[in-house]
Amino acid sequence: MDKETFKKYGYEFIDWVADYLMEVEKYPVKSQVKPGEIKGKIPPEPPFREESMEEIFGDFKEIILSGITHWQHPCWYGYFPANNSYPSILGELLSAGLGVQCMSWETSPAATELEEAVLQWLRQMLGLPPGMVGVIQDTASTATLCALLTAREVARDFKINVEGFQGLKSPLTVYASEEAHSSIEKGVKIAGYGKENLRYISADEKFALIPSLLEKAITKDKGRGFQPACAVASLGTTSSAGIDPLESMAEICRRHGMWLHVDAAYGGSAAILEEKRDMLRGIEGVDSFVFNPHKWLLTNFDCSAYFVKDPKLLIRTMEMSPEYLKTASDAQVNNYRDWGIQLGRRFRALKLWFVLRSYGVEGLQEMIREHFRLAGLFLEWVEGEDIFELMAPVNFSLVCFRLNDGKSSPEELEGMNRELLEEINATGRVFLTHTSLKGKYTLRMSIGQRTTGEKHLRQAWGLIKEKARKVLEGR
Repeated sequence: MDKETFKKYGYEFIDWVADYLMEVEKYPVKSQVKPGEIKGKIPPEPPFREESMEEIFGDFKEIILSGITHWQHPCWYGYFPANNSYPSILGELLSAGLGVQCMSWETSPAATELEEAVLQWLRQMLGLPPGMVGVIQDTASTATLCALLTAREVARDFKINVEGFQGLKSPLTVYASEEAHSSIEKGVKIAGYGKENLRYISADEKFALIPSLLEKAITKDKGRGFQPACAVASLGTTSSAGIDPLESMAEICRRHGMWLHVDAAYGGSAAILEEKRDMLRGIEGVDSFVFNPHKWLLTNFDCSAYFVKDPKLLIRTMEMSPEYLKTASDAQVNNYRDWGIQLGRRFRALKLWFVLRSYGVEGLQEMIREHFRLAGLFLEWVEGEDIFELMAPVNFSLVCFRLNDGKSSPEELEGMNRELLEEINATGRVFLTHTSLKGKYTLRMSIGQRTTGEKHLRQAWGLIKEKARKVLEGR
């Protein structure tokens, strides 16, 4: 492809993306294809001769688009959002055009120093302690794994990286709420703690970890010869947006010499609002903290902000310095390859910079406050209907509810709500997901898409009530 052809299709693609984001409502939110349908339309062998961009783009529109679930749809109420925005897309485009690999300061000084700057901005926006410093990871799952690895090394004076787990007489243990994200268990397995050494602590009626039970579990393990190494607090759990008691957990971890990591992947963005800072009480006792700008701060996936109290511990856990990576500037700069798992790193800070400058803190606050308002409105609607019940406190913009006719058995209620969810999603007009709260099948209305407005929410509520009546009439 030559320059002129690149420019021709570049302009065409930008036009298409701009139109797509304006017209995304015309598509069904969730892809309607069947398993294997897309792959069946793609030749089983690669093309031997070149094909034109016109043909490739045509197939994108005819084949690929039908298999896309539209996360940017204003009627997306499924998983937590993965928002993008025009500034973020433009920043990503420039990053792709530059094609830099940002593993060290030397490989692109601007990439490293911009990352330092925008992470400092984020720290200030959330009200995190001045001493915490940040780095961009791809996802919260990766950041949590980094925390678990660092906690492991700190607990054993950095010997496991050298000696491994062989001959370990006192197994290390990790603690998290029963409502914690699945990435905690996955990280525990990858980091070598072993799934059997992860202790799930019961949550209360607000789906927050119970501190007294955490203390009890730690004391019991120490008495049995285990070494408690790390606890994970969640600020905005996936199932219910529950908020763990950070201050109490920090005090417990301090007394027992444990690492405390905070998974605020979803809820952390809300801390840019002064009125939501209460959830951070006790943050000065935290060792690491992660939240995802790619969820609620309009920075397209992937961009996860990971903060640590003492970066030297993270670096000592992750650092590798073969001769071919050493440079004369190493002692004066941050080389972010040593702050995470990957050697190669994308220039993610650029799109985040574009977003923060384009919207400003005030613009992002306005969007999140509007999502809170919409969630409050939906909550009123649920509580105003006899056939629905609220299943969890509304801490952010997630509303957990279910259909309940007041006379069906638990098994029948689960069947009714499964049917209701299927009926709703089959329309393609909205997309919801489900979870299980204290063993009860629950529908999740997650409000957080950039373009979602009250009219979209009212349409969704009308559809939900319509399908609920259909389900009840069929019983």
